Amino acid sequence: MPHLPTIYLDNNATTRVDERVLHAMLPYFTDLYANAGSSHLAGLEIQEAIENAAWQTATLIGAKEEEIIFTSGATESINLAIKGLANETKKHIVTVATEHKAVLETCCYMESIGFEVTYLPVASDGILDINLLNEVITTKTLIVIIMITNNETGVIQDIAKIADLAHAKNALFLCDATQAVGKISIDVKKLGIDLLALSAHKFYGPKGVGALYISAEAKIKLSPLLNGGNQQRKLRSGTLNVPGIIGLGKTAEIAVLEIDIDNNNRILLLRDRLENGLLKIGGSFVNGNTQNRICNTTNICFPGVNSEKLILALQNIAVSNGSSCSSVTSQPSHVLKALGLSDQDALSSIRFSLGRFTTAEEIDETIGRVTALIAQLR
Repeated sequence: MPHLPTIYLDNNATTRVDERVLHAMLPYFTDLYANAGSSHLAGLEIQEAIENAAWQTATLIGAKEEEIIFTSGATESINLAIKGLANETKKHIVTVATEHKAVLETCCYMESIGFEVTYLPVASDGILDINLLNEVITTKTLIVIIMITNNETGVIQDIAKIADLAHAKNALFLCDATQAVGKISIDVKKLGIDLLALSAHKFYGPKGVGALYISAEAKIKLSPLLNGGNQQRKLRSGTLNVPGIIGLGKTAEIAVLEIDIDNNNRILLLRDRLENGLLKIGGSFVNGNTQNRICNTTNICFPGVNSEKLILALQNIAVSNGSSCSSVTSQPSHVLKALGLSDQDALSSIRFSLGRFTTAEEIDETIGRVTALIAQLR
């Protein structure tokens, strides 16, 4: 069987590293390999590059350089932001049932050490009821945790309103922006975000590196998870992943320049072309709100078709049936279940997520292949 070129429509799981990012990283594996914590000239040169990467990352989200802590990715950032508050006297956390497992499982841990966690439902379109949120936040609430963009449906929440409600009760607001950073404009100051998690590999950077934005208000409450060398303002010890951090910085720099409306319109047009083509398949429907969502994502249910069988049959077309952290299992997506889908419909749904390198030819081939395979599988 001849090898077919991959049509990659799973960009919410991970993205291809942009060649400009790779080019920026390469010298830090070879010539510029000193430890950023060393006091000699070579080490100071690396530290300067790290500070520049922090500035690049901060600029992308409207923050300051000193408010950025580099981590191994959004999962670590989320753990630091939540578990780092374990010593606080207020013991109530509010989050949403459709959050990523990095949030939900960390909240379960917090419950095991004496915290109370409220898991809010969403409407059938994935949007959170702001009035319901307002009812559950109290003066005893320590932190509210809600993502900007859902990783499975692309649905976008009203972050500014959510932050206002949290702050009205003196609660912190943590935002998982993993699927939003680099795709839509974010200003942590204007939105009222206290803590924000991101990963480089979700927007054309390397895997294994991310960041946590920490406001001045949040910083005084956080305790480190890792102890050892007091690196990064005593909040995250350990030798820095210099090539990865340089890659994240370059990724952020490119995003600042290319996050314009033309780029989003190109991806949006391709996403809509794909969606409109696939919705011609009998019975198919989109999961989640179709207005308030990120431009690159569509999650479509094909009733009566097992998504795992369809994914295998597609061979060289890469798509998923849930979060990249859980799509290898046959369990229905917790996100789609929270939207009210039956197990059967949840297991008949496919997420298509486009990216910078997606072409119109790939979209057209995908429409044709999916349509033909579903006819066979049914």
